[in-house]
Amino acid sequence: MQKKSELEEAVYTQRYVYNFHFQLIWSTKYCNKTFNTPSLVQEMKTLLVQTAQKNNIMIEKLAVMPDHVHLLISFPPSKAPTSAIKALKGRSAQLFLANHAEIRKDQYWDGHLWSPSYYMSTLGGRIQPMTKVTG
Repeated sequence: MQKKSELEEAVYTQRYVYNFHFQLIWSTKYCNKTFNTPSLVQEMKTLLVQTAQKNNIMIEKLAVMPDHVHLLISFPPSKAPTSAIKALKGRSAQLFLANHAEIRKDQYWDGHLWSPSYYMSTLGGRIQPMTKVTG
């Protein structure tokens, strides 16, 4: 294993060292343009940041658009990607719709703020040279 100073971008814990990032994008249900004011955008950003903190997810970049959300996140390898997505989408929707009965009534009568689908990709860290194994 390389020295700690050589892996500055990595996250170090007692059990593992990791350096991976996930791009995550999802849209509102029916592609409704719900986040159409600065205050609604800021509210959703705050909800996502709070949810991430409670679930050991680091948000590196965050953009809330009128009908979708872009995130760059990182989390420990012990957490499944689907768990991170479920936490972020589920809790943010629950809290947002609870705060906005009028939006729920007009746009999300079925109680679902987000589309069930999402896009996720990994963004690799710096590739470390591997030692050649000879036989």
